[in-house]
Amino acid sequence: MIDLDDNGNLVFAPNPTLPTVTIRPIFHERNRGKSGGLQTAFAAISGDVLVVRQVADVVFGSRFHGRPHRSLYFHHYLGNRLISCLFSLVFNQTLTDIETCYKMMTSGVARSLRLTANDFGIEVEMSAEIARQRHLRIYEIGTSYFGRTYAEGKKIDWKDGLKALWYIFKFRFR
Repeated sequence: MIDLDDNGNLVFAPNPTLPTVTIRPIFHERNRGKSGGLQTAFAAISGDVLVVRQVADVVFGSRFHGRPHRSLYFHHYLGNRLISCLFSLVFNQTLTDIETCYKMMTSGVARSLRLTANDFGIEVEMSAEIARQRHLRIYEIGTSYFGRTYAEGKKIDWKDGLKALWYIFKFRFR
C-alpha cells in the first residue's frame, strides 16, 4: 500500500506486519550539488537506512543480465542481440535488450512519445523516441525472464525480427 502521511510524505506499507518505509523529498532553494545534497540528507535522516541514487528518466530491463533466466530458442536470443546491437549502433546507445517489455519512465517521457506502430514494432519505435531525446538519463537493469514456448503462447517469429530491423532504420530517419 502506498499512501501519504499527515506531512505529505510517501509511505509504503505493503504488509501490516512489516515495517513501513517513508520517502521524504528534500529540496534546496538553489542547486548545491551532490555534496550539498548528501550533507542535507545525512543531517535529516531519521531511519535506519539511507539510499543515495541517481534519478533516471527511463529504465530498460534486460533479459540478458537478469537471473534466473529460462533458456529457450537460440535463434531468438541471437536475433534479439542482433537487433539491440544494431539499434545501439544506429542510435549511439548501449542498450542490450530493446525488445524487452520491462520499461519504466517518467510520465513526462511517456507523454513525449509519438507512437504509431500497431505491432511488435512499438518496442523499436518507443526505444527510438527515447534515444532521440539526448537529454534523458537512460539506465538498464537486469530482469528475471521466463520465456514462453510457442505452446505456452509465444507469438513472435523470424518475420518479426526482419520487421524490427526495418523499423530501426525507419524510426531513425523519420
